[in-house]
Amino acid sequence: MNFQHLTYWQDKARDIAIETRLFINGEYSDAADGSTFETLDPGAQQTLANVARGKKADVDRAVQAARRVFDDGDWSQASPGQRKAVLSRLADLMERHGEELALLETLDTGKPIRHSLRDDIPGAARALRWYAEAADKVYGEVAPTGHHELAMIVREPIGVVAAIVPWNFPLLLACWKLGPALVAGNSVVLKPSEKSPLTALKLAALAKEAGLPDGVLNVVTGFGHEAGQALARHPDVEVMTFTGSTRTGKQLLKDAGDSNMKRVWLEAGGKSANIVFADCPDLDKAVSATAAGIFYNQGQVCIAGTRLLLEESIADAFLSRLQEQARAWQPGNPLDPETTMGMLIDNSHADAVHTFIREGSQKATLLIDGRKNPWPAAVGPTIFVDVDPASPLCREEIFGPVLVVIRFKTEEEALRLANDSDYGLGAAVWTRDLSRAHRMSRRLKAGSVFVNNYNDGDMTVPFGGYKQSGNGRDKSLHALEKFTELKTIWIALES
Repeated sequence: MNFQHLTYWQDKARDIAIETRLFINGEYSDAADGSTFETLDPGAQQTLANVARGKKADVDRAVQAARRVFDDGDWSQASPGQRKAVLSRLADLMERHGEELALLETLDTGKPIRHSLRDDIPGAARALRWYAEAADKVYGEVAPTGHHELAMIVREPIGVVAAIVPWNFPLLLACWKLGPALVAGNSVVLKPSEKSPLTALKLAALAKEAGLPDGVLNVVTGFGHEAGQALARHPDVEVMTFTGSTRTGKQLLKDAGDSNMKRVWLEAGGKSANIVFADCPDLDKAVSATAAGIFYNQGQVCIAGTRLLLEESIADAFLSRLQEQARAWQPGNPLDPETTMGMLIDNSHADAVHTFIREGSQKATLLIDGRKNPWPAAVGPTIFVDVDPASPLCREEIFGPVLVVIRFKTEEEALRLANDSDYGLGAAVWTRDLSRAHRMSRRLKAGSVFVNNYNDGDMTVPFGGYKQSGNGRDKSLHALEKFTELKTIWIALES
């Protein structure tokens, strides 16, 4: 990792080449109707590029290419070892182009360059490499039948996968989906968010260089109501995988139902509870993890610990330390390697977060107000205390660095407050009581429960949620279940 100095990254930003065209069947091309849209740098407050605006005609062409190569078998029938080699080369190329990818990600999203370099790009490459390594290590089954039958259970690729990914971790989340979808033998049409399309377009060229057959990975940039909806309604798309808002996820389910009943895997919103008991084994660690859990990536994290539940006896001491910790998270120039907090994705989203803070301050106590800073697209650490659990601050996903604090007296009260949400993506419990940790972990309605940490993990564990946080799982071998058909082969043997 080359953190360098601000001027180093400013110089690279001036010289960087930006690809703006769609990538279909192994080639870059303009949109069918020639239309484009702007992608913006939220830090510099200027246009980065005019990117091809893919629509239904472009989606049709991409799906056709994906379907053709799948049916031809160049990738779908390739051996696990062949797929492993190609995806491993792609991971190598991503690492080799790490600085370029990190810079594109930071310019496009406003996230700090230190985080793009340290987390996003290495994590994306690691995801592809992990699934590449899994390619020849996943076995089928032989059922326990009688002596005169042989029953085999095998997994096969499904066909054409549509992957729609968000703007908060554009390349990382794309690779969480591409890894299992590609290693299983599927073809993919990837639609990045219109707010962060640049790394996906670069990834396509690297995939071709790595040896991925033409048509196996296609990238259609554009808007959700155009390209995204066209994918959801396309009869030749068998699987759709999506990360984004719960509202959009519900619409995709409707579109899929109105077309070919394609399976739709959703990783949607969150309002995760971070619960700290008085017997927390390390209060300083809990404070630090709480700050990172809500302020990292400017709070634009689906599993952010947005609701802090504190046992009354330690609440004041915890909040005093948390205010000190918040000082380490302040908005700055995303290209400065010293910056720990960058921009929100755009001014419009910053305005929406400002509205939550302004309206919330009329009914709750604002301990820290992050609205005062010189960056139009930034909101600094913001903390509300003694918040009504029924208020929008506690119920709705703000997707910004806004923490709400609720005090509790008993374990049962903490559990009730934590589960009182439409979402169920994550939760954390801080306690040295092993029995309590086990009880709470089993009773919390969340896809991931962290004990004495917040949001730790790696590629070996599944990620996804309960309730309106979605279905299915990203990461781990369980993700392969989303992109494969389970087939039974029953053979009658001669006696």
